[in-house]
Amino acid sequence: MPMTLVQLRRFLLIEILGGADRRFSWWKLWRRVAKGGSKNYLFWFRIAQYLYAKDGAFLRSMGKRINRRLIRRFGVEIMLGIEIGEGFLLGHPVGVVVNSGCVIGRNFVLRQNTTIGTTETEVGQHRNIIIGDNVDIGANSCIIGSGLRIGSNVKIGAMSFVNRDIPDNCTFVTVKQGRLIENQVHS
Repeated sequence: MPMTLVQLRRFLLIEILGGADRRFSWWKLWRRVAKGGSKNYLFWFRIAQYLYAKDGAFLRSMGKRINRRLIRRFGVEIMLGIEIGEGFLLGHPVGVVVNSGCVIGRNFVLRQNTTIGTTETEVGQHRNIIIGDNVDIGANSCIIGSGLRIGSNVKIGAMSFVNRDIPDNCTFVTVKQGRLIENQVHS
């Protein structure tokens, strides 16, 4: 489903200006973006997503061009076909790769040097990775699989390797010795 201008403004209001209860202002938005860092990346990524979803080859190619520049500048390769809900936070925009075969909910926190990708089930076929709302992924983590589901309210610890489903309300950690500790419910 293509992103509308109203949705784009809402994404920018929440992710860059700091909340849905604030008043949208292009001037405030531009000042925050000009400071650089992850706010700059998120602004241009959402613009690229908006343009990529539009009908017409010109706007679609503009979205791709913006995304290629973001990849070169920040080292963050989040594909444009991805669905990410509002409240996306990119802790440190460096070394992140997210495949387009992902559907991600609201309030998603992603940290540096993290990979989220699908594997082929059959030749050329991928199944989506579905990530729920309020998911926090630690630095240097890797989520690889086909048809994985990560529930809502999940925290994935730093340097974790995920290749199976994670239920709602859990913490997932990969221990150094290779044992997995999972399903630690938050209190």
